Amino acid sequence: MIEFPADETGRRSSAAFGRAVVADALRAADPAAADAAAAEKDWRRGYLRHFRALVSAGLSDGYDIAAAGLASAHARMPVEMPVPDRPFETLTVEGRDRPEAEAVVPYRGELLRGTALHRRLDAWVTAGVIEPSCAEAVREVAANPDWLDLSDQRLVVLGAAAEMGPLPAVLGWGGTVVAVDLPATWERLAGAAGAGRLVAPVLPGRPAGADLLTELGAVAHWLDGLGGRLVLGNYVYAPGAAYTRLSVAVDALAARLLERRGGVALAFLATPTDVFAVPREAVDQATARFRARSRRARVAGALSGGRLLQPNYDGDAVNDSLVPQQGPNYALAKRLQRWRASLARRDGVVSFAVAPPTRTRSVTSNRALAAAYAGAHLFDVEIFEPATANRLMALLLVHQLRNPRPAAPAAWQDEAVLAAHGGLWRTAYRPRTALGLAAVRGFLP
Repeated sequence: MIEFPADETGRRSSAAFGRAVVADALRAADPAAADAAAAEKDWRRGYLRHFRALVSAGLSDGYDIAAAGLASAHARMPVEMPVPDRPFETLTVEGRDRPEAEAVVPYRGELLRGTALHRRLDAWVTAGVIEPSCAEAVREVAANPDWLDLSDQRLVVLGAAAEMGPLPAVLGWGGTVVAVDLPATWERLAGAAGAGRLVAPVLPGRPAGADLLTELGAVAHWLDGLGGRLVLGNYVYAPGAAYTRLSVAVDALAARLLERRGGVALAFLATPTDVFAVPREAVDQATARFRARSRRARVAGALSGGRLLQPNYDGDAVNDSLVPQQGPNYALAKRLQRWRASLARRDGVVSFAVAPPTRTRSVTSNRALAAAYAGAHLFDVEIFEPATANRLMALLLVHQLRNPRPAAPAAWQDEAVLAAHGGLWRTAYRPRTALGLAAVRGFLP
C-alpha cells in the first residue's frame, strides 16, 4: 500500500507531506520561499501562496524545482512494484465501427468540422478562451486527418473512465487503447471499443481493471509485456488525500517505464485552476478588459474594500487561478504531473496541455464550484461540456505525438503552449476575487 509517511506518533498527514514537498522544491531556487512554506502552520488554508511561489521562483528555469519536488515526493513516499503473485492476463475487445476520418468537435448540439470548426476556433481565440497556439494545432490536425490513425501507438490510459480522457476519441479513430481503471468501471468501458481495439488487465473471477494504489506492481509487470510504442496517459483522479497518493504512484510507474524501455511518451492534462506563467499577450488582454470594466464593477470593487474584482495581473505575468475549494491535495497531485512533464520533455516526447474548465462530475458534485461555473460567463470565462473538452484535448494529444517539440529554456514556456484555459488567463479579474460573485449568479434560477 502506498501511504503518507508516519511521524513519531504514527500519524500520517497529507498536509505535512505536501508542506515538506513544496518546501523542498522551493529550496532549489528560493530558500526564503522554502522557509516560508516549511513554516506554514495552516497548510490547508495557507497553501495557495506557496504554490504561486513555485511558479514565480521558477520563471527563469523551473527544471531544478521540478526535479527537487519529485525527488522529495518519492523519498518521503517510496513506491515499490514487486513481482505479483497473480499476474494480470490480457482482455481484448475489438471494435466494429468504421473509423472516423476527420477532425470533429461536438459543441452545443452541433458537430463542428471544416469551416464551422475553423470559425469556432477563431471565436474562441478572439474571446480569449484558448491561446492562438491551441487553435493552430487543431487546424493542423484537421488539415492532416491521417494523423488521427494512432494504430502505430499503444495509448495507455490510466484513469480510463475519466470524462476528460482521450479513450473514446482514440477508439473512434481506430486506435488501440490500453485501459486501466478500477474494475467497477469496466461495464462502462467494455462497450466503448468503437472502431478501435480496447485492451485491459484482468484477473480471473472479476471484471477487467486494476487498483493502482494496491496493484501497481502487477500493472507495471503487465505493461512490461505489451509490445509496441507506449504512450502513458495520466488521467487518474481520486477524492481528497488519495489523489496525492495516486499521483505519486502513477509518477513512479512513469519513471519506471521511461527507464526500462525506449520511446515511451507521456501524456497529461493540466487543470486550468492552477498557477501558470502566461504569455504577455494574455496579460495585455486582461489588463485592457480591467481598464474597460463597467461602472457597476468599479463600485462593487470599491464597496468590498478591494477584496472583490481585483485585476488579474499586478505587474507580473503569473496567472493565479487556484480554487481553494479544491484543496492542497488536489493542487499537489496536479503539480507532480506538471513536474514530470517538464523533466520528461527534455529527454523525450510529452503531450501536455492546459484543459478548459469543464462540467465534469467531480466538479459539479461541489455545489459552490458548480454555481461558480454557472455564473462564469459574466466574467468572460467559458465553461466547457465534457464532450467538447474531451475531443478538443484529444486533438491536441494527436498534434503533440505527431509534432513533438524540444523542451524550452524555461519550463513555463512549454506549459503556456496550446492552452485551452477557458478564459481564465485573459479575464479582467483575478479568478478568486470574482468566484463568489459568479457563484451568486449561478445560484439564481
